[in-house]
Amino acid sequence: MSEAPHSSHPLRVVVGVSGGIAAYKACHLVRNFKEAGDEVRVIPTQNALNFVGAATFEALSGNPVDTGVFTRVDEVQHVRVGQEADLIVVAPATADFMARAAAGRADDLLTSTILVATCPVVLAPAMHTEMWLNPATQANVATLRERGITVLEPAHGRLTGKDTGPGRLLEPDVIAELARTVLRTSTFAPTLAGKRVLISAGGTQENIDPVRYIGNRSSGKQGYALGDVAAQRGAKVTIVAGATDALDPPSGAEVIKVGSTREMQQAMAERAPEADVVIMAAAVADFRPEAEASTKLKKGKADDALSTIRLTENPDILKGLVQMREAGETAATIIGFAAETDNEFENGRAKLKRKGADMLMLNSVAGGGVFGQARNRGWLLSADGREEEIPDGTKHEVAARIWDAVERLSQ
Repeated sequence: MSEAPHSSHPLRVVVGVSGGIAAYKACHLVRNFKEAGDEVRVIPTQNALNFVGAATFEALSGNPVDTGVFTRVDEVQHVRVGQEADLIVVAPATADFMARAAAGRADDLLTSTILVATCPVVLAPAMHTEMWLNPATQANVATLRERGITVLEPAHGRLTGKDTGPGRLLEPDVIAELARTVLRTSTFAPTLAGKRVLISAGGTQENIDPVRYIGNRSSGKQGYALGDVAAQRGAKVTIVAGATDALDPPSGAEVIKVGSTREMQQAMAERAPEADVVIMAAAVADFRPEAEASTKLKKGKADDALSTIRLTENPDILKGLVQMREAGETAATIIGFAAETDNEFENGRAKLKRKGADMLMLNSVAGGGVFGQARNRGWLLSADGREEEIPDGTKHEVAARIWDAVERLSQ
């Protein structure tokens, strides 16, 4: 499980659970919110209790579990719970549940709570592919989204039995992160529908010999978060990923694994012509060993090759993408990243001008900040001179703000 995210104050979270086989994953979702210090109330449907018992949800949440509107009537909980909630997350949200919610039904405690709520409501669908793609379900999803409810795009993967396809429940940690992002930024409207997005993520590694390499501390979390948010806004996402083995790829994204900077350059150049937006979030190695040894170098010898490693400069991927655009080989909007330890603004502005990108996300990484962390902050520098501070937030929240700014570029 990922580290519990920072919260300035505890949230009052309602976790709804409807009757699907993925209901067991709701236990992990409850734990995610509890470990962040949030107050959690679980409201399952009656069918959900066929998969996970009330005692389990009560033990995990520390609160009573009810399903009907005629329990604890003296507390008027079918109204009160929704009124007091800061966030409502339903996972899994089955086709039947979404149909009832779209119809405005209030025949159990969960639908009543959603009907009275004024806080953000996030639904994480889970069902077989045919059910998800059925016109009736898609119409219900469209209706819910029109009303301001966030319906996340489901994951692609193994379903019940041998079937695979879209309809798998997103992983609980991803659901929690996306739900917090909705709460603190905005709903995931399909503002990138039809757009093709190309993102680089993670650090590159330059081999010294078969067992050693030159690399950096980049985890790829920010690049993957950008992919998560773009996919939830309707984009077709491709990620060219360096060292990101510890991360689960964004749902539905095509991931091309690479090792070195030159491999990343080739993969980005091959896919840039079809992209509408390119974001170079990867922390690429600027230099590589002049020669890569075919066998492990031994230390302690008179001609110890490890004592002096001659380096040569790697290609500039970001600048190369801009040159492709200047040559008419791509029409993509191009966004870069800059990690600086000192004179951040001076160096960032100079890099933006030198590279020729449309926008640059400037990070201060002094003292080991940002790399591998759950949170980020920085400044967006635009080619037209605009500068926007991106406040401290989770990397998904930062990703949402970056995409907001990218979308404004085309307005």
